[in-house]
Amino acid sequence: MAAQPVAQLGDLYSGGKVTLGPGQMRSTLAAVKARGGRVVVMLAGNPRYYKEGGRFSLSKWKARVDRFKGIDFGGYIKDGTIIGHYLIDEPNDKANWNGTTVSPSVLDEMARHSKQRWPKMATIVRTHPSYFKSKPRYVDAAWAQYLSRRGSVQNYIRESVADAQRRGLQLVVGLNVVHGGTPNRTRMTPKQVESYGSALLSSSYPCAFVSWKYNGSQLSGASMKSAMKTLRKKAEGRSRKSCLS
Repeated sequence: MAAQPVAQLGDLYSGGKVTLGPGQMRSTLAAVKARGGRVVVMLAGNPRYYKEGGRFSLSKWKARVDRFKGIDFGGYIKDGTIIGHYLIDEPNDKANWNGTTVSPSVLDEMARHSKQRWPKMATIVRTHPSYFKSKPRYVDAAWAQYLSRRGSVQNYIRESVADAQRRGLQLVVGLNVVHGGTPNRTRMTPKQVESYGSALLSSSYPCAFVSWKYNGSQLSGASMKSAMKTLRKKAEGRSRKSCLS
């Protein structure tokens, strides 16, 4: 679950996405590992740190990532505690970048920069695989996040997997449990979480299942915990798969 406190890792949640600063990286990863968790790591932080006039700045993004180049965390990549490097969120959404997008070629340059420093860490972009018109050289994985408004979840996962395979990409999947319900921008119900999540996990292709986002009040009910336990069991029944392409 994205933005989930590390202390919540355990029997119900086995991993998620964390945003780290250099000073907290090793201690956070040690805590994740101690709880048997696995995480996608965001190194660049909040987009406000790598924008220029509201638009994406590649040089600023690289500078943010380079804060970590002197930190030895390779052991956490090797042992699988780190699923991959979360390069950027929704580069395709013009609302995020002052009327522009971050092009696939720029995304591949971001991934190249990451690979120069950490060759064995998967590079992940939080956009649907169809955003890439051809196979990228350095991006390893795209991300398919399901919301009810996308229609049939069975069709969605089938088409997302096909789009990823055509581009030589691995695929992270998940649910938007906060805004993905019916009507649009409402919370998913426990029944929806279990049904939609089960459909996504029915495919053997995805390399990770990470949903948006942790909300203690939404997730604390008995019905929601039951739905999450069902998904946890389904996830545990799958073979572990790398997000490296």
